[in-house]
Amino acid sequence: MGKRVHELTSDDDFNKMFNMNFISTLNTCKKVILHMQKQGEGRIVNVSAHAATKGKAKMAPYCISKSAVITLSESLTAEHKDNDININCILPGTIDTPTNRNDMPNADFSTWVPTEDIANVMLYLSSELANSVNGAILPVVGKS
Repeated sequence: MGKRVHELTSDDDFNKMFNMNFISTLNTCKKVILHMQKQGEGRIVNVSAHAATKGKAKMAPYCISKSAVITLSESLTAEHKDNDININCILPGTIDTPTNRNDMPNADFSTWVPTEDIANVMLYLSSELANSVNGAILPVVGKS
């Protein structure tokens, strides 16, 4: 998917992934939590990746940035456990999208996670049905 760590020639490779995956999530959480505190409740479902659970060759910037989303979610859960703001994090496997199919044409698409399945998990975690689910780090990996 990319270069090995010692082959990265600048911090740009890490910075791009870190900004895209972690800083964007951090900034969004900071903004929405202010509104949730005012309204007295809320639900956040952050999106990390199953690849964040273990380092993988040629994927260090991606894995590291996505693992930071998990740690952020855990930290926010601890900070807001008494505020009726539930924060959970899903860890999708490879998502079945046209872009991924184009980028990985020889892969077995049948093992990938349909976008509808991810949406359903997010809908559940955002609903009253999941009132007691807080701080979950939930793999959504399909048939892989």
